[in-house]
Amino acid sequence: MPIPLLFDFDYTLADSSAAIVECMNHALRGLGLPEREPAVIQRGIGLSMPKTLAYLAGEEHLPRLPEFMAHFVQRADEIMTPWTEMLPGVAAVLAELQAAGYPLAIVSTKRRSQIEAILRRHELVGRFDFIIGHEDVAEHKPHPASLQLALARLGVDTAVYIGDSLSDAEAAERAGLPFVAVQTGVTPLSEFTQFPLAAVLPHVGELPAWLAGR
Repeated sequence: MPIPLLFDFDYTLADSSAAIVECMNHALRGLGLPEREPAVIQRGIGLSMPKTLAYLAGEEHLPRLPEFMAHFVQRADEIMTPWTEMLPGVAAVLAELQAAGYPLAIVSTKRRSQIEAILRRHELVGRFDFIIGHEDVAEHKPHPASLQLALARLGVDTAVYIGDSLSDAEAAERAGLPFVAVQTGVTPLSEFTQFPLAAVLPHVGELPAWLAGR
């Protein structure tokens, strides 16, 4: 069986950045806190919600995490699905990889229900064996729990994790998995050098060629 491929979602397969910026600022407004610049919010996409709140507003606001999350989810339920687009070439490469027999799964800090809604909108749900999201594990990336759960579901010891952020890279390292960094996010390539990398690709469309050359 070809090696399983595990994908992060935001900035790896899809662009939800406009929706995430609006939802984060909506949540900050709900707490009576100042909004943050889009570039600042985008830099934190992929972090767990506690880390996001600490990053955007300071650790002193962590006791208000449930309120922050409630505001975020309320706005996300309104706009996340219609505002999210798949990155160019993703649909085609997923079809190619599935046809070649690669098991495919998504491992993300985004809510699984939200990912499923986005994939249904783009008619891509059937491309994945399963999705692991925020509600499926107690500890989130960079903790390796979500990747470990994916391995258990697949019944394998290893898989390739494909992502765009430092939290993705750290989670892969802690899970002992080869990591492929894609440059469709906001993380500079120079920052990835602190982690072991199996490859750096401009986008997921380059995966079939890289896999063929492994």
